[in-house]
Amino acid sequence: MADEPTRQWSDEQLKSDDLPKKDIIKFIQDNAAHSFLNEQKLLGNIKNVAKTAKKEQLIAAYNHLFESKRFLGTEPIEEVTEQVRSVKLEEKPKDVPAEVVDEVLEAGLFIYLFIHYYYYLFLCFCNFLLTGSQGPPKYFKSVLKKGDKENFPKKGDNVSCWYTGSLEDGTVFDTNIPTTARKKKQTKPLTFKVGLGRVIRGWDEGIMTMSKGETSRLEIEPEWAYGRKGLPDSKYPFLWSPLTF
Repeated sequence: MADEPTRQWSDEQLKSDDLPKKDIIKFIQDNAAHSFLNEQKLLGNIKNVAKTAKKEQLIAAYNHLFESKRFLGTEPIEEVTEQVRSVKLEEKPKDVPAEVVDEVLEAGLFIYLFIHYYYYLFLCFCNFLLTGSQGPPKYFKSVLKKGDKENFPKKGDNVSCWYTGSLEDGTVFDTNIPTTARKKKQTKPLTFKVGLGRVIRGWDEGIMTMSKGETSRLEIEPEWAYGRKGLPDSKYPFLWSPLTF
């Protein structure tokens, strides 16, 4: 055991205004046991302790330290380690049923796909705002029947067309082509002003490359295949795949 500290000041010196509180606090903190400092509320930064502790309190603590001889290093090991012993180990987590684990995994996968789906839409939208019509076209055109190669529609021109829209697996989701000759007489082609965003962008861009009388197949990538409201048929509200017309 280390030698006990000796008194640094007499009673008169302790009461003197020449002895600052910070010196008394430092001496006690350097020489007192941790439990003693805790009881006397002298733990912490010296400046902060000096703001709250009165001189009389510090003198009393100083004298009590020498009376009780609770100096640094005198605390029993048992007392120091008691808090460690009293800490309860966390109980072993209970086994989670496999059904619950599967449900959590499925929910996590759904959330993951949901977030990435809308993140992809966000990136596409940002790309559209930044690039506009720049970059390669987002569709592939196959000419099935040649037109006159002279009369090509310009932006704002009225165009009329027959179409059939299908998914990648061949499912037809929309068409204006009648199935019988009788219905054909009663049905009119779709008419709109091209290039003004009144249809999906794949149509706007692709139709302006077609001459009068031409029949073509447009395979449109998702970025140019969907309008503000999605597909014409509400049966496919969350679909995001290439479309063919």
